[in-house]
Amino acid sequence: MKLRRIVPLLLILFFAGCAGFAAINYDQLFGEQVVRDRQMPFESPQASHFLDEVKPIIDNRCVVCHACYDAPCQLKMSSVEGIDRGATKEKVYHGTRLTASKPTRLFEDAQTTEEWRALGFHPVLNERDQTAPVNMQAGLIARLLMQKEQHPLPQQDQLEGFDFSIDRDQICPTIDEYEQYQSDNPTWGMPYGMPNLAKSEYNTLLRWVESGAQMNNHIPLSVMEQSLVNEYEKFLNDDSLKAQLSARYIYEHLFLSHLYFSEIKQQRPRFFTLVRSTTPPGQPVDRIATRRPYGDPKVERVYYRIIPEQASIVDKTHMPYALNAARMKKWQTLFIDSDYRVEKLPSYKLEVAANPMTSFIDLPVKSRFKFMLDNAQNTIMSFIKGPVCRGQLALNVINDRFWVFFLDPDKSDIPEVNEFYRSQADNLQMPGELDSNALPIHNWVTFSSQQARYLEAKSEFTNNWFKDGKNLTTDIIWTGNGKNPNAALTVIRHFDSASVAQGLVGKPPKTAWVLDYALLERIHYLLVAGFDVYGNFGHQLITRMFMDFLRMEGESNFLTLLPRAVRHDEHASWYQDQSPQFSQFLQRNVKPFDQPTQVKYTTTNYKAELYQMLQDKLSPVLKDRYNVVDTGLKPENQALLQQIDNIQGKGLVHLPQIMMMMVKSQSGDDQLFTLLHNNAHTNISSLFDEESNRDPANDDLTLVRGVLGSYPAAFLNIEESQVPALVHALQTLKTESDYVKLLDQFAVRRSSPNFWSFSDRVHQWYRHDQPVEFGLLDYNRFENR
Repeated sequence: MKLRRIVPLLLILFFAGCAGFAAINYDQLFGEQVVRDRQMPFESPQASHFLDEVKPIIDNRCVVCHACYDAPCQLKMSSVEGIDRGATKEKVYHGTRLTASKPTRLFEDAQTTEEWRALGFHPVLNERDQTAPVNMQAGLIARLLMQKEQHPLPQQDQLEGFDFSIDRDQICPTIDEYEQYQSDNPTWGMPYGMPNLAKSEYNTLLRWVESGAQMNNHIPLSVMEQSLVNEYEKFLNDDSLKAQLSARYIYEHLFLSHLYFSEIKQQRPRFFTLVRSTTPPGQPVDRIATRRPYGDPKVERVYYRIIPEQASIVDKTHMPYALNAARMKKWQTLFIDSDYRVEKLPSYKLEVAANPMTSFIDLPVKSRFKFMLDNAQNTIMSFIKGPVCRGQLALNVINDRFWVFFLDPDKSDIPEVNEFYRSQADNLQMPGELDSNALPIHNWVTFSSQQARYLEAKSEFTNNWFKDGKNLTTDIIWTGNGKNPNAALTVIRHFDSASVAQGLVGKPPKTAWVLDYALLERIHYLLVAGFDVYGNFGHQLITRMFMDFLRMEGESNFLTLLPRAVRHDEHASWYQDQSPQFSQFLQRNVKPFDQPTQVKYTTTNYKAELYQMLQDKLSPVLKDRYNVVDTGLKPENQALLQQIDNIQGKGLVHLPQIMMMMVKSQSGDDQLFTLLHNNAHTNISSLFDEESNRDPANDDLTLVRGVLGSYPAAFLNIEESQVPALVHALQTLKTESDYVKLLDQFAVRRSSPNFWSFSDRVHQWYRHDQPVEFGLLDYNRFENR
């Protein structure tokens, strides 16, 4: 070791030994902490080295745990700005806070590293004297990497001495506290609870840190990209009131999406974000940061700008949305060419802006509905992926797997329907009007009364409209015009996360939703535009409670297609053992829809027959992408894998929510599958005691081809010849011991020396097979069994 490295290290050891790990005076040893500019010009050797050699390691070994709101210590390593920002002891997820906390959204709530320091974030790179020895000894990343090298994982299948629970206490040491951290937790180097990096990766990262951890400036746009950005910004910033209202609507629905230009032919698209700015196109973006997309911008004119996404794409927040000539033409038709007038733009006062039925009352309902349906997967996905990265309280409001259908916007585009929505503006108010601090009980009573009034009015309207069953057939269901695969979706819950897939995935589920315009819009403004992950306990609780109303409304819409005589019994089967008082409170004074269906049934298994009718009707747009077909495996082995969907029973409680399985075919090709564990419930109306409503005897599995889910809890690696043994192990699974034996035979555990190489295989397969949807998986829920 060079002398210049030895002296600082000896000083640290000396002070540590004398002071019993008391705080070392790093300022005295290495100079005062000062934020450093690490962004080098894009064309520089330093930037090229970071992008080509360093960033791939950070992405595949660090970002897989350090991204999104639930990144440990809020250390987001997915971007230059996130690495520079560093870490904090403050938690984003704090379910009992009485008042809303200050948001800490990267790129939004502070623009410079100095501003993040003022907000309590501490560096993970050395910000003192910029010399090689000090870079190594006064930077957390370097110290944690070296700690891992000095204290590798113990040789155990199930690791001891680690806490992998999602709500574990986080220790987020500053460099001044690091010596105590290392003394208390010697095996907690980075990557935490994962195998060591390969020597070449370890050396590359240390050399990068030693030389000053220089990174790249923002990657410039290509000529084609800039031209398309200019085109869309021109459309979104036209001066007419029509254009301004339309752009505001588009922004409030796409602010979380990753936009890409599908007409630029490239293997992997470049993604962009739609933001609000105080500056018009042609000037540098001055981003407007508010808690919600409809927050008061406090400027006379808002401009909508498209900026490159700076962070690595991670699956749990990735919602790709294609921009192309066809989509631009649709926007023009829906929002600009439609026959309506805008006399005045809506205000940003909460009582207006939080309620889309008020703020966008001038926009034709048909235009709004068609906009959301055009990429309905993205619309629904924003409910699921957008506001949070962890949401058991929010997600226990939905079943573990259900299908989603939509009313046909052309069939519902009648003056009476539009006028009905206008008349119900007061009854369609949203919890977002309460801002981020709310008293849940009082407001729940208020909103439940409001919802009851709306449902009563809706029942009266629909009972009249569908009198004697007139028009009440499957023809009211949107078919995507025979072209759009967004016409049918599957939502799959994974306890505290969820996924949305195009098509009807898996066996026919227990429940389904049919969404009309008002329901789809209100869910968006409840769970996406109006939800604040930094809000207080009351805000989050009232959001969850309000979603009960909306879920049941969607379910009730589906039930109207069943024969009148069986609707009540079917609904009751979905809500077994529910408190009678709770049911009466939710539905009090609401007259149910009571018109007969005109759907012609030929059996008494009405729900199954209805599902089959809808599948047949939507068959032109149903894809087999997730079906276990065309796998490249021998027909008998493919047939065995298809049998996994028929496995049901209590033994499945031992399986995690998401398992990813790589099968090497006899031809040598890899095929990736995702095994999903669906938790059954007697009802899903309980806020805090979900376990008491579990119905494990009806738990089942869904096997899909490819990646579905962001948080794998286990990896399985099998040869095709082992498919019969795997299926048999799943079919006969009864105990925890059985599951551990399955892992012993097929798993790549987090403790395995092969973990990282297998992770790379999964990501390589995903990137090649699903290049637009690809995002880095997250290992924060990877089990230790």
